[in-house]
Amino acid sequence: MRSICAATLILLLGACTTPTPLPEPPAPVPEPVAVITPAPERIESQPLKHLLNRTLKPMPDQALNVRTKCAFRDAIGTRGKMDLQVKNAEVQRFTAEVNIPKQGICRFDMKNFQQTGSLPTVMLADPVSGCSVRMWAQELGREKSVTVAFTGCQTQCSGDSFSYLWPILVDTRNGRCS
Repeated sequence: MRSICAATLILLLGACTTPTPLPEPPAPVPEPVAVITPAPERIESQPLKHLLNRTLKPMPDQALNVRTKCAFRDAIGTRGKMDLQVKNAEVQRFTAEVNIPKQGICRFDMKNFQQTGSLPTVMLADPVSGCSVRMWAQELGREKSVTVAFTGCQTQCSGDSFSYLWPILVDTRNGRCS
């Protein structure tokens, strides 16, 4: 009887043990599959209804010519003044000051800038601060104007005024700015 109990115990213990795992076979390598991507769908723009049957042409690149000594004030109290003369896309004079209420003042002077571009956009750059001033002509309906825009000019402004600084528009017919 003892031998039967011993044999049963050995069989039970043998059943509780886990067999040594066999090494897993290597994963199958997938065969390369050619991926066919469909050609992008071509989108054609439709002209706006108010532009139909009109022959619009781009403005020609012409040398910028503008001369103004102006001052302005807007509805929220921003005041500014500018002295600008550009002759054949060469800046002769440029000073501007914009006072933004409760924010600060931005001041620009030609002596701090070098002219780096002339056509189609006149560009002034301050090599020290990275400030750039761009000027270009544009037609708004029958009116012709010159835009003077500022980029990266935080060092020319006090407080947070640069965050509120908009481009200055000059009406070329009368020299007024806004």
